[in-house]
Amino acid sequence: MRRHLKRRNVVLAVLLFVGGLYFSHRSDVLMAGPTRSPEPIPNDLTWQAERLVSKESWVEQGDYVPLNVSYQLLAGAPSTQQRFLSVGLSSVKRKKGSYLVPTLHSLFSQSSPEERSSMVVVVLLADFDVSWRVATVVEIKTAFASELEQGQLVVLHIPQEWYPPVTGLKRNYNDAPERVMFRSKQNLDYSFLIHYCAGLARYYLQLEDDVSSAKNFFTTIKRRVEEQEAAKTTWATLEFSALGYIGKLYKSPQLPLLARFLFLFYQEMPCDWLMSHFRELMTQKKTILFKPSLFQHMGTFSSFQGIYNKLKDKDFEEGVYANCPAEVYSDMSTYQKHVPRLAWDAGEGFFWGRSPEKGNHLTVVFKEPTVVSGVFVETGSGGKDLLESAEVQLGRDVVTAEKEKSCREFQSVGTIANGKFEMQELDRKFSSASSCLRVQVTGAQKDWVIIQKIRISTKTSTSPRQV
Repeated sequence: MRRHLKRRNVVLAVLLFVGGLYFSHRSDVLMAGPTRSPEPIPNDLTWQAERLVSKESWVEQGDYVPLNVSYQLLAGAPSTQQRFLSVGLSSVKRKKGSYLVPTLHSLFSQSSPEERSSMVVVVLLADFDVSWRVATVVEIKTAFASELEQGQLVVLHIPQEWYPPVTGLKRNYNDAPERVMFRSKQNLDYSFLIHYCAGLARYYLQLEDDVSSAKNFFTTIKRRVEEQEAAKTTWATLEFSALGYIGKLYKSPQLPLLARFLFLFYQEMPCDWLMSHFRELMTQKKTILFKPSLFQHMGTFSSFQGIYNKLKDKDFEEGVYANCPAEVYSDMSTYQKHVPRLAWDAGEGFFWGRSPEKGNHLTVVFKEPTVVSGVFVETGSGGKDLLESAEVQLGRDVVTAEKEKSCREFQSVGTIANGKFEMQELDRKFSSASSCLRVQVTGAQKDWVIIQKIRISTKTSTSPRQV
């Protein structure tokens, strides 16, 4: 482990050191605005390099070469107290429509007052069109006056003179010059944004300006972080969406390093590719991706030349369903650790049972009686292990028999078709509170069965509860 850490620190130290020298010596060439005086170079270069390499905690202690950049504060002001989570997103003028305000609406509306008080959203308006920036700031101030006042939203801009060249760059992967310019400028935008957010919160979440959020995403992220800490997992990036540079979480002490990394290699490749290289350099070999995804790409047209973009995260749960605390039982033979409860809990787990017989069941017993207004059941994986014949039922009057709980009486809600079941407005027919939900097999099958998820919504709450 120490060998890996030492090797990682050597590589990163050299990158930072060389990058610092490069940008110090070449500031007159790289800056697109007025000429600047070079940054001072350490007198003893050998001592400087050894100091960076020998101190294992130098990243966490902030011993890094800072970026030379100046920010314009357009709206809001960050709190003087460090919060749990900072959320960063960069936005530019689009040829077709804008998703920035709906994205911000989603972030704040899907968070409780307590969650918002522990979070700050930082928006970088990274377009050099002054009229667009002015109009966008006016729109944000009108829609989010309260969030701006409470330090929950900050809007920034960086003048063009602080950017290195974004034209005439080398065409890696044979990309068109326009594409190279767009992705290189985006890397710089993210670098400057991340650098600003370094001290605002304990953790940093990278988003794009055209996403929708799951309900209470903040609480889910916090719970996942606590799980990693309890397990003493070494991680550099936690991922809450499989798409691009959406839903990627970092520890704030490492943000200056990430900002410098994106800045050094801004013209080499797209930001999501650089992100993967950064994770590996930080000795996290495997992706840590949580499901269901907490963020969904909602933009129809890309910020790059208005190109049509149909990219969607198949593992995103929009937040229609709200599973309540419950106990889960089944008399189907369980395969390995794919226990019945995994079909009820949010996450990437699922129930996997061996060939079910007629009369087998999976029963959810609510902690408290609940008026169920919607039910969604999904079975199978990749077209296999579907539940072929089953009925979905609601029950009342909890009873205990042989260490398992169930309900004394059940009423049928409907039948599963093609491995799925979904029904809304159930409270119109079943207006009284239910204590159980049961999926009962009505016909034997040779194939095994996977129950991916069971989700419910209630009459009093249609928001998802992450459990």
